[in-house]
Amino acid sequence: MAARAELSSLASTLTDLTRRVTGLAEQARDEGDAEVATELFTVERALNGALRRLQRAVTGGGRR
Repeated sequence: MAARAELSSLASTLTDLTRRVTGLAEQARDEGDAEVATELFTVERALNGALRRLQRAVTGGGRR
């Protein structure tokens, strides 16, 4: 199914984006910028949640 391939591609892109945000959050934390680090780690959690939902859609795990 073409939609499943597109969802898989989106999941891969989201994985890459999440890694980038995580790296920036860790860098901010290491540089002592707690406010930015906190915000970025919050974004990271949201992206991970979105990724889990996309992966369920790809695998059909969200069907009822």
